[in-house]
Amino acid sequence: MPDTVFILNGPNLNLLGTREPHIYGTATLADIEGDCRSLASRLGLAIVFRQSNHEGDLVDWLHEAHAEGARAVLLNAGAYTHTSIALHDAIKSISVPVIEVHLSDPDTREPFRHLSYVGMAAADCVKGLGRRSYLVALERAAAL
Repeated sequence: MPDTVFILNGPNLNLLGTREPHIYGTATLADIEGDCRSLASRLGLAIVFRQSNHEGDLVDWLHEAHAEGARAVLLNAGAYTHTSIALHDAIKSISVPVIEVHLSDPDTREPFRHLSYVGMAAADCVKGLGRRSYLVALERAAAL
């Protein structure tokens, strides 16, 4: 799967569109998936797009991306960004580059959001661009 990018989404992202739209916008996760599929098609990439509220699922999917030889992983780990040493260790354990993605800019929000365990292991980060964060990250993944 060298031309496949895994796009993994963590807790509460299934509520996009209704969850704090003043922070995250009104686009749903399905809208973002549609944007990503359209761009991936133009870039000649396949995508695997998933969401889970469970940390272990995200760890398993990172391992799967590695086992299948994916080109890259885009990871919006949601709140796990700031708490999950398990995700940090999973990213460090695989050879697939991981790009951290955020709709908002965590550095401009509550102080607890300034720490990113995901970011300590990720190859790159795109944040603060709303739904465009995913597209910019996907373009970066295509260039790898």
